[in-house]
Amino acid sequence: MQPAPEPDPSSIDYLQTVDTPTVSNAIELLGLRPRSEGFAPLHVRCLFPELGRMVGYAVTAHVESMTQGQPDWNMFLNLYAAVAASPKPAVVVLQEIGPHPEYAAHCGEVMATIFTRLGAIGLVTDCAIRDIPEVRAMKFRYFARGAVASHAYAHIVRVGIPVQIHGLAIRPQDLLHGDENGLITVPRESLDALPGAVERVRSREKSLMDFVRGPDFTFDGLRNKILE
Repeated sequence: MQPAPEPDPSSIDYLQTVDTPTVSNAIELLGLRPRSEGFAPLHVRCLFPELGRMVGYAVTAHVESMTQGQPDWNMFLNLYAAVAASPKPAVVVLQEIGPHPEYAAHCGEVMATIFTRLGAIGLVTDCAIRDIPEVRAMKFRYFARGAVASHAYAHIVRVGIPVQIHGLAIRPQDLLHGDENGLITVPRESLDALPGAVERVRSREKSLMDFVRGPDFTFDGLRNKILE
């Protein structure tokens, strides 16, 4: 794993004021990646939208849940150590590498409590989670496919490696932004220019929506607004 970059609290604070679609549109405006990249598909759901936006640095691991046998608790300790060493706030990202991802819960109340105490604010997984009421009460955010009752065998296989969450590539210490609309990665090279791009997105949308909602709306006017 590469050395942790210095956290930028001002960037985190700013990103928490902006919804995820607007951040996504601003990144598009900056032309830093193809528009078809950098976001999770609809399989990854924000399970606690009432908790607000999640912005944090990724701590990644591979999990394998179907092989019978006792887990290697040292691998769990490796994951917890990575969360403790991560820039804060941290977001734990777990990719299932076993054959049946629909059968395993990757996190529940116990792990969520440990992650919280170590400085994480949420978890992203391509599998399931559990202990919905308890974890919601902790205000620990879940981005997952849904809930199942069992964690199956839950082996932590690797920690601190690039992962894929339903096609979304996430590397250790990537900056993640998520809310009820979905989850994206935020390129570090965008951070200085992002506030200006966000204001441009908001200004354009406001101008268009003010016209569409206003008394002078016509189709010809709409065409002119869209093509200007």
